[in-house]
Amino acid sequence: PPHPAWVRAARETVRTLLAASGRPELTDAAVLLTSEAVTNSINACAAKGCTTPVTLHAGWTDPARLRILIHDEAPGLPTVRTAAHDDEDGRGMHLISYGADAWGVCTHGPGRGKATWFELGRPC
Repeated sequence: PPHPAWVRAARETVRTLLAASGRPELTDAAVLLTSEAVTNSINACAAKGCTTPVTLHAGWTDPARLRILIHDEAPGLPTVRTAAHDDEDGRGMHLISYGADAWGVCTHGPGRGKATWFELGRPC
């Protein structure tokens, strides 16, 4: 469910995937960006009253490129914005846009909502 307690579980899932895959060099960036994307989805659900689960999918698009996708059913799309120095939020999508090799938001596919995704690793 869209609750902040699940952010840690998402980070640990990605950490475990990378440890099992033998790609430790991607771990720090993948864990940080996962945390930001999942937090954004949970916050969007909380703000819009959406109670459907936030889902995380992670896998390899090829042997060197990791794709992480976070889906939620909250209306609206995430945007990159510039946070003021004293803002306590508003930096997540900026971090994703800066730290990922590729990223985007998809609104097509089965069901309602959108999926924020990012990729790390060099393309083969």
